[in-house]
Amino acid sequence: MMIDTENRTIEIDLLLEALWRKYGYDFRNYARASIERRVSHRIALSGFGSILELTHKLLENRSFFEMFLEDLSINVTEMFRDPFFYRTFREKLVPYLKTHPFLRIWVPGCATGEEVYSIAIILKEEGLYERSQIYATDFNETVLQKAREGIYPLDLIKKYTSNYQEAGGSTSFSTYYTARYNSVILDSSLKSNIVFAAHNLATDEVFNEMQLISCRNVLIYFNKKLKNRVHRLFYDSLCHSGILCLGTKESITFSEYTEKYEDFAKHEKIYRKK
Repeated sequence: MMIDTENRTIEIDLLLEALWRKYGYDFRNYARASIERRVSHRIALSGFGSILELTHKLLENRSFFEMFLEDLSINVTEMFRDPFFYRTFREKLVPYLKTHPFLRIWVPGCATGEEVYSIAIILKEEGLYERSQIYATDFNETVLQKAREGIYPLDLIKKYTSNYQEAGGSTSFSTYYTARYNSVILDSSLKSNIVFAAHNLATDEVFNEMQLISCRNVLIYFNKKLKNRVHRLFYDSLCHSGILCLGTKESITFSEYTEKYEDFAKHEKIYRKK
């Protein structure tokens, strides 16, 4: 049993190394348990007999790799996810953000864009949107395109509306979308100050100075080495007294940057750069 486990670890190491060398996508420092679940899922779906068979197929077939890339992407999201965070954003962060003449906001790992548009709605309602530039990034071009389109299933709107109301929404959520058949299309005015762009937290560097970074529920998929890399990237990207927002299960604590931030809203995992 120990030998099988050791062999499996080696085979996954080889798979991740192969993807890095062949395609330039680096998953070597993602949390291993998550990677193993996704590899097992793809093997079961595709009927392969081993990880080595999967690796061979990935190296020989670009379209199959792009499908596997979807497996490895972190696309669990919703509008106004964790409404208490967005209520705090509105009540505590907005007054602070209003002290800046112009805002640059980065949402890395934006997936299909729901959290980006949630921030855009709050900024619009609080009179900040017109002096804001939001950068929404992800390594996966497929999900970025979905984010650009801003089209979501109609059956999710009841949940999104409830989240919006709990987050302190000041109008009817229906003003932000148009329903068509089984989907809703978000209003184009929400997209005017959003730049959607490819950026990989595992390999890419700083591209601007930000007043706010919101990266929620992404770091939980990284190992300690990659988390520290990303924290360095965020720290270098934030202006003096810039704000970092993390997810409910994430924290600055135990990172190499613990002493470089102070709590802004401790329960909501919002930190201010010292």
